[in-house]
Amino acid sequence: MSNAADPVLDVLDCPVDLVPDGRAFIEAAMRWHFDPRTGSPFWLERAENLDFDPLTDVHTFADLRLFPNVVNEFRDVRVEDLVPKGYGSRPEVIGVFESGGTTGPPKLVVLLADWMDRLMHHHDRIMDEFAYPRGANWLSLGPSGPHIFGELIRQQVRRRGGFRFSVDLDPRWVKKLIAENRLDEARRYAEHLIDQSAYALRTQDIGVLVTTPPLLVRLSRRDELVALINEKVRVIVWAGAHLDPDTRALLRDEVFPDVQIVGNYGSTMIMGSVSERTGLDDDDACVFDPFSPYISFSVVDPETRREVPYGERGQVVMHHISKNLLLPNNLERDTALRVQPPPGQLGDAVADVAPLAFLEDERVIEGVY
Repeated sequence: MSNAADPVLDVLDCPVDLVPDGRAFIEAAMRWHFDPRTGSPFWLERAENLDFDPLTDVHTFADLRLFPNVVNEFRDVRVEDLVPKGYGSRPEVIGVFESGGTTGPPKLVVLLADWMDRLMHHHDRIMDEFAYPRGANWLSLGPSGPHIFGELIRQQVRRRGGFRFSVDLDPRWVKKLIAENRLDEARRYAEHLIDQSAYALRTQDIGVLVTTPPLLVRLSRRDELVALINEKVRVIVWAGAHLDPDTRALLRDEVFPDVQIVGNYGSTMIMGSVSERTGLDDDDACVFDPFSPYISFSVVDPETRREVPYGERGQVVMHHISKNLLLPNNLERDTALRVQPPPGQLGDAVADVAPLAFLEDERVIEGVY
């Protein structure tokens, strides 16, 4: 469906290099997702059980808290029901992606081409700010699927140039081994992944290395690979798991002093990630700013669901709002410090992200991802 019939919706298709007004964007998103002509079957049906009217009651970021956390309903939803009708009968689908299944069966999202283009434009700008090399080869040591991790890396390399080398991992297998206390098997599997990455680092010109903190620590224990990374790699990107401040400082200052280390934070359920804030000093906490108004965060008291004061720790709530998907109020498995975001950004910035021990009465197992 063309937005020409409703100019209010034009803000959803604004140029990728513009940041839309938050109120206008949220109101347009409500119009899109809850109009029977454009909304997804999931939200059109779910709206019947809401105790408010998104079209008349939701105008601001604060109003998003009216929505219940529906993320668990994404575990068994038909993927066709997640695609807004406004895309027509043949939407350009990049793929179907799943959460890690940390707290039960995985949850599903459908990623469409227009959202991927917007997200990649954002990432490309951030990569320029961090001076990622163009035309360099990348080595990705992480899951290729069904998580979104591998697809995001593939799309980034496609836009930056160079060749992509990948070592695939199955994080669900590692979590299963840990849950069953088969720790030796988990360690052997992790070392198997390092062995595979070693071959690419020895034989190829790798300029960007993307991996998870647990695997980066394992890489750092092999002197040969540390030397190769310091010699060849210009940027190390860590994502998918948490990196504590002391280990981050050790890797940055002593193990890989010749390489820029950049953190990414996100999840499949917000259909993307954000990079750490540029311009941080060595003594600063690792801060992640929102990609407002599309990807945003709140840091709340887990009991009251009210925002904690800036500088205090709370549980992370993630929000995704785009033409592609509406998923507000997803209470995540993470805690973080609440940080003031840059001017004009919706929601909070987050720092020193760390995992919860339990979520929904399930033990959180990070494993290697």
